[in-house]
Amino acid sequence: MKKNSPPLKPTALVNFKKTDSQLSNIIGNFWKLVWGNDNPAIDQKTKYLLSLSNAVGGSRYRQATRELVKAYAAGTTVGELDELFSLFVWNQGAGHFASEIGPSQLFAAYQLIKLQEGQNISRKNIIVNLLKNFGEDNPDVGTRGQTI
Repeated sequence: MKKNSPPLKPTALVNFKKTDSQLSNIIGNFWKLVWGNDNPAIDQKTKYLLSLSNAVGGSRYRQATRELVKAYAAGTTVGELDELFSLFVWNQGAGHFASEIGPSQLFAAYQLIKLQEGQNISRKNIIVNLLKNFGEDNPDVGTRGQTI
């Protein structure tokens, strides 16, 4: 993985090309505007955390899990994640957290980070484990789409 290269690629963009090439170009250019800015006002880690939070607000846990992996790879700390998950309880409510967020892949990825950091496993190895368990091969996280 290159420095500053996210560990998960925007594979969902391929699905737009399968629909319409002109739409794919528009969405691809929009993605570059948001995520490929060479001089962003908001640092990449914060963008990932904002995107993660927005995905949770929209109950898009597949996207939220991907953003968590990218945010962690960009340097997000367990303390920051602890506060973020507390905000989810505050903003979404305890019942929603218990029934929707707690059993999600997102929460499992967060717990893997906490557990492995507590075991003093290196960030690099935690990222490898995140990608193994919560990467493209996980049907609850991957975005490549199904082939027929």
